Amino acid sequence: MSPLAKKTVTKMNGLGNEILILDLRGTDLSVTAEEVRAIGRGEGLKFDQLMVLFDSRAKDTDAFMKIYNIDGSESATCGNGTRCVAWWLLRGTSRDHLTLETAAARLVCHRKGEWSFSVGMGQPRFAWDEIPLRGPVPDTDHVTLALSPPVALPEATLVSMGNPHAVFFLSGAGTHDLATLGPLLEHHPLFPERANISFARVVSPDHIILNVWERGTGLTQACGSAACATLVAAVRRGLSARAARITLPGGDLHIAWRENDGEVEMTGPVAFEYEKSLDPLLFAGLAA
Repeated sequence: MSPLAKKTVTKMNGLGNEILILDLRGTDLSVTAEEVRAIGRGEGLKFDQLMVLFDSRAKDTDAFMKIYNIDGSESATCGNGTRCVAWWLLRGTSRDHLTLETAAARLVCHRKGEWSFSVGMGQPRFAWDEIPLRGPVPDTDHVTLALSPPVALPEATLVSMGNPHAVFFLSGAGTHDLATLGPLLEHHPLFPERANISFARVVSPDHIILNVWERGTGLTQACGSAACATLVAAVRRGLSARAARITLPGGDLHIAWRENDGEVEMTGPVAFEYEKSLDPLLFAGLAA
C-alpha cells in the first residue's frame, strides 16, 4: 500500500484553477507520477495542479514545494496554486507574508486580504536556451510556429516564467479553437519540455482577455504563470502597460512587471473547498 494512503489533502481553487495541497513536511515521503495520477482519479479530487509541501531546504523559507500536473508531469511554477498554499500555511496566524521555494525559484507571498494574496513570480526569461527551445531562434518575441496542416496563426512571443509559454495575440473577428490547437502547439517540436499555450486579446493597455491551454492539464479556468507571461509579452510587443488586469474564464488576475527589480507580481483570490483523506483503494495495484 502506498504510504500516502489516508494522508489528508486540501482542495482549493485559485480563480477556478483546481488545486490540491498535500503536506508531507515532517516525513521522508515523496510522490511518484503514478501516485499523482491515482490521486487525481479520486472522487472529488480532480485537479489542475497538486502542490506537495516538503521541509524547507533553506533556513529562511517556510516550505519546499513541488508542483504536479494531473498527468503526473512536474511543473516548475503555479501562481494560482502558490496563492492557495500561502493561504493554507498562514491560516490561523497573524503573519502577512511567507517565502516558498521550488527547484526553480523563491516565491514571496503577501496577504492582501482574507482571501487575496500576491506572489512575486520572479523575473521572466527570453533567451532560447532558458525557455527552453530546441534550438536558437532570431527573436523570441516574434516566432512563427508552423503546424501541419497549416493554420493561420499570428507570430508567438515566447517567455519563460520558470516554465515555457507561447503567447499569441489575436485580433479582429477571427476565432481560433484553442481546444484543438492547444495540444498541437503544446507538443510542437520547438518545445523540448512542451509549452503552455495562451491566446490573448488586448482590450486596452491595462486590460487583456486570456484563454490558456496548460501543458499536462489542458484547457483551464485560470493559469497564473500564463497571465504573467502574457503581460510580459504584451509589454515587449508594445501592446500593454507594465500593469494590467488579465481576465481569464475563472475571473481576473492583476499582473505587474516591476521596473525596479524586473520581477512579475501577481495578485488574485483563493477559495477553500474541503479537506479529504486519501482512500487506500486509490493506490491499489501500484508498485510498492
